[in-house]
Amino acid sequence: MDALKDMFNKKFYERLAVGFSKADKNFHPDKFVKEVVKNTEELSLNQRLRNTSVILHNHLPADYKKAAAIILEVAPAFGGYTALVFPDFVGLYGHDHVDLSLDALKELTQYSSSEFAIREYLKRDLNKTIKVMYKWAENKNPHVRRLSSEGSRPRLPWSFSLEQIAKNPELTKPILELLKADPELYVKKSVANHLNDFSKNQADWMLNLINSWDKKNEHTAWIIKHASRTLIKKGDARSLAVFDFEKNAKLKVEHLAIKKNKIKLGEQLEFSFDVISEKNKSQKLVIDYAIHYAKKSGESSRKVFKLKELNLKANATEKITKKQLFKDFSTRKHYAGKHTLEILVNGKSYGEKSFVLEV
Repeated sequence: MDALKDMFNKKFYERLAVGFSKADKNFHPDKFVKEVVKNTEELSLNQRLRNTSVILHNHLPADYKKAAAIILEVAPAFGGYTALVFPDFVGLYGHDHVDLSLDALKELTQYSSSEFAIREYLKRDLNKTIKVMYKWAENKNPHVRRLSSEGSRPRLPWSFSLEQIAKNPELTKPILELLKADPELYVKKSVANHLNDFSKNQADWMLNLINSWDKKNEHTAWIIKHASRTLIKKGDARSLAVFDFEKNAKLKVEHLAIKKNKIKLGEQLEFSFDVISEKNKSQKLVIDYAIHYAKKSGESSRKVFKLKELNLKANATEKITKKQLFKDFSTRKHYAGKHTLEILVNGKSYGEKSFVLEV
């Protein structure tokens, strides 16, 4: 997060000010930049985004319709995360002009994403907003189609939950049905993530839905596979059955070994193990592994990673090796201490091995 927030810097604001001054003769770029960079260092990524919207509101026309028109004129010259400021403005200040604002979000999502801003309208008037989003699911632009799914996810990361949808998945079923065979990877990922959200508290509903879909369609099959990842990692029998994974696997895992029992941040964890069949016929398996990360508090946090799918032949042995780089990311900070590697086959634990991370 610390690295990402630096995108909202003086250079960006100066470029933004130039864009607005071209679109609005009454916009004062120097005053805007001076005001928006004040105390910026103290703000997090999302605080900088919101602060930009608020300061823009002070410098644009008080008439929302005029301000929205200027926003739409400037937005096409920007992209990436910083361009979220345009839909964020609409999400904050457009509630008295819903139709205009929803049209604006449909346009703006094509330059960055309106997935967070649209939730402000779903929260205030779910029925009206969701009906508009149904239509977006049939739009020729993949960014708009994705917005219909991503914006209505019950548990969108970095946003608030939509409890009405979480409790009643039928609300977004028409969107999912329209997008279940979408050819665009960008859209497919969103549909899979939307379904994966439901798998955590509406698993029966989610499984019934995907079982009604045609897995022979390559795009639908991709969505179903990725939507089921949480349930498969848990070893959910119905989810395993969807992909013909062995429900009653007979095997053992032996010779689990870690190359170095101590690794430093920036180094790779290298490990290997054998999967040994104890069955007289082939078994379709999904092999995962989990890392129990040490936390600052001294407790641990478990994260499961995909490793491979395997058709283990009768009475055969398969040796598996893996390397994982340990480095800090914007979404994960590592802490020194004892970590644990866990091997999972069809969601069931088959052994653990500890190692120490030095930071």
